[in-house]
Amino acid sequence: MTLTIDNDHLLQGDNVVHLIASKNSKPFKSKFPDTLVVHFTAGRSAESSARFLQRPDVKASAHLVIGRGGEIYQLVPFNIIAWHAGESSYAGRSKFNQYSIGIELDNAGALEKAGSDYVSWFGKKYIDSDVIKAVHRNEKKPRYWHLYTERQLEVNEVVTELLLKKYNISQILGHEEISPGRKVDPGPAFPLDRFRRLMFGDNRAGEMAAKPSLPKSGTVIPPKLNIRQGAGISFARVAKPLPAGQKVIILEEENGWYRVKTKIEGWVSKGNILTD
Repeated sequence: MTLTIDNDHLLQGDNVVHLIASKNSKPFKSKFPDTLVVHFTAGRSAESSARFLQRPDVKASAHLVIGRGGEIYQLVPFNIIAWHAGESSYAGRSKFNQYSIGIELDNAGALEKAGSDYVSWFGKKYIDSDVIKAVHRNEKKPRYWHLYTERQLEVNEVVTELLLKKYNISQILGHEEISPGRKVDPGPAFPLDRFRRLMFGDNRAGEMAAKPSLPKSGTVIPPKLNIRQGAGISFARVAKPLPAGQKVIILEEENGWYRVKTKIEGWVSKGNILTD
């Protein structure tokens, strides 16, 4: 797809619709935005979420909403502050609206199991292929989450690459990281850590140094802990469960899971490891 950012800080190109929210008019201060915050809409569709956020009586907005088919709705020019972060803090900084671009991805968020279906808070039903069971990075127990589409993730990557070239974006954060306990988006179905690595490559010097460092080792807490091929409960087990007290070397973290090494290597739920 071909996308550009014009001199009015608007995205132009395939499948882009402008629904500019007139309620947002305050420009960023010099050198900002420097952060991208990723959200899910928890709404019925990209268009319905975009039109809701555009409304003058709604005290929330975002720069973009990206749909499941790759369609893009722009509500706020990239040089104007949008109201997507709310009460937020991270690495000694608070009130992230004034520093960040907000991208909303059309996604229902957390789902409840009801028979053979999975149901959103607004009553829409989903099937197994639409759902992943996973542990949120800020939680300890697995829940069901609506999956993102490949097309949606691809478009998000293309848009983000443009934003990194045009603005001083030095870090990408999830809403769940700047408002833990209050927000859970974009959730474990979104590959946030992999997305950051993809966008910044191996050079992460641009991201804020205050982000907690990865622990080097830890100990298994429960009597039996499954070790899997990937970061999620949907991945197959690679070996017999690890016993309580097993020491592990921690290699990587992704969406509430650790990639660990003992005699074998695999992924375990972060909440089941007591770090050293």
